[in-house]
Formats: sequence, structure tokens, C-alpha cells
Amino acid sequence: MDRPFVFINVAATADGKIDTFARRGATISSDRDKERVDRLRADSDAIMIGGRTLHGDDPKLTVKSEALRLERRRGGLSENPIKVAVATRLNLHPGCNFLTAGPARIMLFTTLQTSPADLANLTAAGAEVHVQGDSRVDLLAALRLLKEQGVERLMLEGGATLNFEMLSLGLVDELMVFVAPLIFGGEQAPTFAGGVGLPAEAGIGLKLLTCEQWEGGGILLHYKVQGGN
Repeated sequence: MDRPFVFINVAATADGKIDTFARRGATISSDRDKERVDRLRADSDAIMIGGRTLHGDDPKLTVKSEALRLERRRGGLSENPIKVAVATRLNLHPGCNFLTAGPARIMLFTTLQTSPADLANLTAAGAEVHVQGDSRVDLLAALRLLKEQGVERLMLEGGATLNFEMLSLGLVDELMVFVAPLIFGGEQAPTFAGGVGLPAEAGIGLKLLTCEQWEGGGILLHYKVQGGN
């Protein structure tokens, strides 16, 4: 396979929402799930996010546990996986969490819609910036480049648009969903797969690998994505 193994990890409510209509990063994961996610990050070579998550949430994408960071160092790895972001247009403050929290290698994929000044600022901040396309990033080309750079296991942490595009292109191998015992509702509240959507006959099939019921009412679902490339 000429791309990394790709898996989506997401926390959602029982009605499939990953945030409220206000889109202010509502807490969905339990403490146990947060520990699970930290382990997933520590076991990954890179973590990828989309433009809305990058600019709106400014995540650190680092491994929180000191023990897990030490485990990575003892294995000859950096403390944190490579941070990867895909955005049509990049406009980041040089002091943002994504660029400064670490240490971590940073790889950005964007288009010609990002200004030369912003490209220069990102490069000066230590990021590796790859311009691919006029208006949309070629996701398969980005994955192939990551593979060439030694990324074998890629964790996808959203948002909804990137999740959908990766799924619809057959570029996702597995999906992990922590379903919290919550209902947010709201037509404007995002689900974990957004984008333009698919007709029923083109729906992406999933094969359930495991289902764990946790104390407190949460459920962890682990799927294999059918028809991935």
C-alpha cells in the first residue's frame, strides 16, 4: 500500500454529534476515553486534522502522558507524533498551540490560495509546507508523501469535512467511535462526517470489529471500513 494505515478516532453523542450548535468544543469524552485517545496518539506516527479544526480549535495534538512520551523516546521516537494539517488556506498566528506545543515535526498541506507571506511565515516557524493544487489539496498525494516520510500509522482527528472526504475517497481503513450517553440535537450541530454527503446506494459500509460497553453508559465501537483502497 502506497499510503499509511489510516484510522479515524472520534467522540460523539448518541445522536451522532461531535459538538453543539454553538461549535465551542463541547466536552463529550470521558476521562477513560481521554486516556485511550492519548494512547492512540502515542502509538501513531502522525496525527492529521482539517482546516476548520486547525483554525477554530488550535489543538496541540501532543501526547499528554509523561509516561507515554518517555516510552516513545525509549523507542527512538520523538516525544510526539508528526502534526499534519490539511487546509485550503492557511493563516496561523506564529504563537498558536499547533505550531508551538511540542516538540513535534509539523507538516502542512495547502493550496495556492494561501498567500506567499503566510507560506513564508509558516516556514520561518519551522513548519514543512507543501502546496498542492489550486483550490483543493490532493489528499492521496499528501498521504503518499507522508508514507515516503516514514508515516506508517496515521490518526485522523477531524473535523467533519476532512473525515468525509477521506472516507469517500476510500482512504480510511478503520473507524473508532466513543459514543457518549448524551443528546445534543440541533440541525446545525456537526456530525463526525460532514461534507456534501452520499446517496443511499453509495453509502460506505462498515464491519464491526469490537463493541465495548463502559461504566457510565459510554460505548466504544471499532469498525473496519469496507472498500478502502
